[in-house]
Amino acid sequence: MKTFTVISSPLGDLTAVATDGTLSALYMTDAVHRPSDASFGEATEAGFALLREEITRYFAGELRTFTVETAAAGTPFQLRVWAALARIPYGQTRSYAEIAHDLGDPRTVRAVGAANGRNPLSIVVPCHRVVGADGSLVGFAGGIERKRALLDLENPAHGRSGVLF
Repeated sequence: MKTFTVISSPLGDLTAVATDGTLSALYMTDAVHRPSDASFGEATEAGFALLREEITRYFAGELRTFTVETAAAGTPFQLRVWAALARIPYGQTRSYAEIAHDLGDPRTVRAVGAANGRNPLSIVVPCHRVVGADGSLVGFAGGIERKRALLDLENPAHGRSGVLF
């Protein structure tokens, strides 16, 4: 059974979706690849307290690693990429090529990019920490300005301003 709730954040509303009580998606309002609201199930606050707390603490700069249980649906390759994203430390970035290399096949750079773009657990599974080979900010379903804001939040010494919007 699917349920959902909306969580306010400095980046705008986030829609959290749970499948059988486990977080399966976290979407920004206007994110690319966001499914229709009709697919999210029944609206409820029940079961989202930990995520709400962790999102609040993350944006306050108090949380570096999410502990909320997740279960994203994807292909075996997507799941491998998303697991690699989850291993990128807070405040650091990796290139698509580095992730492809870590997965054992440097030729899969484009497939890594595609899987990264389909990550349904934005912020919790930190796809925003993936950058171009030259360090440029490319490809984020929530938009480049949000990506920049998340990276600045995590590493204000290397960011533009260290503030969100």
